[in-house]
Amino acid sequence: MTSYDVVIVGGGPGGYVAALRAAKNGKKTALVEAADLGGTCLNRGCIPSKTLLKHAEIIEGIQKAKNWGIKTEGLSFSLTEMLARKDQVIATLQSGIEHLLNAGKIDVYKGYGTIHDDKKVTIQQENDSQQISGEKIIIATGSQPVVPPIDGIENVSYHTTDTIFSITEIPKSIVIVGGGVIGVEFANIFASLNTEVTIVELGGRIIPTEDEDASKELLKSLKKKGIKVLTKHQVISINENDSGKIVNVTSEKGKFESLTSAEILLAVGRKPNLSAVSDLNLKLSGRHIAVNNYLETSKKDYFAVGDVIGGLQLAHVASAEGLTAVENLDGKKEKMNYKVMPRCIYTNPQVASVGMSEAELKDKGIKYKVNKYSFSGNGKALAAGETEGFSKVMVDEKYGEIVGVVMVGAHVTEMISQSSAYMYLEGTVDELAQMVQPHPSLSEVLMESANSLIEKGIHS
Repeated sequence: MTSYDVVIVGGGPGGYVAALRAAKNGKKTALVEAADLGGTCLNRGCIPSKTLLKHAEIIEGIQKAKNWGIKTEGLSFSLTEMLARKDQVIATLQSGIEHLLNAGKIDVYKGYGTIHDDKKVTIQQENDSQQISGEKIIIATGSQPVVPPIDGIENVSYHTTDTIFSITEIPKSIVIVGGGVIGVEFANIFASLNTEVTIVELGGRIIPTEDEDASKELLKSLKKKGIKVLTKHQVISINENDSGKIVNVTSEKGKFESLTSAEILLAVGRKPNLSAVSDLNLKLSGRHIAVNNYLETSKKDYFAVGDVIGGLQLAHVASAEGLTAVENLDGKKEKMNYKVMPRCIYTNPQVASVGMSEAELKDKGIKYKVNKYSFSGNGKALAAGETEGFSKVMVDEKYGEIVGVVMVGAHVTEMISQSSAYMYLEGTVDELAQMVQPHPSLSEVLMESANSLIEKGIHS
């Protein structure tokens, strides 16, 4: 049996990043992955969806350009070619990860890993199995889509967020169950392909975990694209007839409606993959593995990162957790810090935020000031025809420290890092106001808000 300093089970953005850092720290490292390196993010999540969202952005841009005197005739889509490009992007990134792991002299085991309480890991491969051991174990087994217990669902074919990329033709219509981040991103993709899209959301608004103003702005944009959004609606049953798939819903007030669709996408969330740790009897937090501030589980020398521990289920969060866990393998050195963690939604317009929302500030009783600046007053946005959205900056009243930023608009997922940097360095609104932003640029909205908050507004 081969022994390692650390064995990491799960090759997603938490696991493989942890493996690379552990190796750089001089650890003899093994990585166990049941399927493809890169995990859900690379193979069935972030990367394929963002590739298709770029296609959607191009299509929408071509349509918009007709009003600018740029005429195109006979715009058509090839789903086969779009998906082929998506596959090529994935393959390129997979190859890059393999190269890095090889360069780091990390032993990669292909197979399903089962973790035991004696620091051994059994790896089940197609025709045989083997065991390895590690002084430390990092659990990074990720998550899988939740399939809700809807009446009749077992008799109707449907897609989850893991299988939707396997479609072979553009559907004429689709019902998306769930109006969270993944649901609205796919709504954007399919609407650009001229699919009739309906979102069914149980809660009172789409993207319910984000700022309410952002939710309202995105809803307005989705409706403008012809997307039907049913909030406060619950799916009570699904069936199929000659007309298609029937999704039966009721509103909060009891109104019944039947939605006929060519396809159904379930996007109601994800649940942790725990089968690999069934032998360990770990303490749970709800349905996720419980960890302390150093990402160690209830069992000494066993750490956990990524979706399997819940919280912000984002690839960059999993990677940050993987790096932090590695730093704590030999003792409690670094607490995991979630204070400055950007959140991004890649619709068109995009949504990006960092820090606390207004609702959180109010709940915590923090006295704050806020300024909201529309992109409709920004020169670069007007020139680019991208005036949807706004930037909202929140600062605490006592010190002027930036405590939260919310942005809705074009390219804001790239701009949010500027706000993250200020918050990470405990920057103040005065410093943000003094920073010279290039002109014309979308980032000028941050300067405008900052100056308004210190009562020295320029264009407001």
